[in-house]
Amino acid sequence: MRSDLVALQAFIEVARDNSFTKAAARLGLAQSSLSRTIRDLEESLGVRLFTRTTRSVSLTDAGERLLRTAAPRLAEIAAEMSALTELQSKPAGLVRITCSEMAARLIWAKLSTVMHDYPDITVELFTDHSFTDIAAERFDAGVRLGESLEKDMIAVRIGPDARLIPVGAPSYFTQYPVPVVPQDLTAHRCINLRLETRGEIYAWEFEKDGRPLRIRVEGPWMFNSVEPTVQAALAGYGIAFVPEHEVQEHLQSGKLIAVLDDWCQPFTGFHLYYPSRRQNSAAFEIVVNALRHRG
Repeated sequence: MRSDLVALQAFIEVARDNSFTKAAARLGLAQSSLSRTIRDLEESLGVRLFTRTTRSVSLTDAGERLLRTAAPRLAEIAAEMSALTELQSKPAGLVRITCSEMAARLIWAKLSTVMHDYPDITVELFTDHSFTDIAAERFDAGVRLGESLEKDMIAVRIGPDARLIPVGAPSYFTQYPVPVVPQDLTAHRCINLRLETRGEIYAWEFEKDGRPLRIRVEGPWMFNSVEPTVQAALAGYGIAFVPEHEVQEHLQSGKLIAVLDDWCQPFTGFHLYYPSRRQNSAAFEIVVNALRHRG
């Protein structure tokens, strides 16, 4: 039984990067030993788990199926064993969270002072704009906007409602008229955002009196994250569509001007999510409680 668990863990490590070399380094094994373990596992199951060539390693259909089922269960076992250990000691251990850059800033603001009280807890924030499979990638939790959450997850609200608003520098609006309705944006120089999750350019979304509206814009710059989008707007290159809280200081100082305010409706803010069947460690519970939104 123990050898089966060891083999499954070895399989998951290889599948993470489709690499025997990297997996062997993480596990502290010789690559030949790791290869033999995987061959033994394949023989015991009677199926090939990996397709190997001289240049690459990739999962077979059977390997994909085993990864989907085995990785979450082994993660549960590891979490349960960690939780049992912590019953006899003070909260300690690693809490891994995948999130966007914006969410990372929110998490840092909430945890940066609290964690001084828990020197044995380590928090890892992995910034990623894709919809990561937290179980397969061995994260404890992820952060998404509430409207994007999957149904089989426990969700804990960690931030207030948010809004996306169009903003531009005063220097830009000395050259171009202030838009009155969203359709006016098609005649403006706008700063686009490409969504990493789908690879497409984001269509700006507005709503007024229950009437939704999506506008596709054009302009001199395109980014895949918010911060350079804000910088381009500050430099007067055009209008950017960004989270209001990300530009609050610039709005107050007059470096940016918001437009179309009555077309910008709030939406559900950030939530921490994790599997409902997860056995949580004491360290994880402390992090969740510190992040919980109480506004």
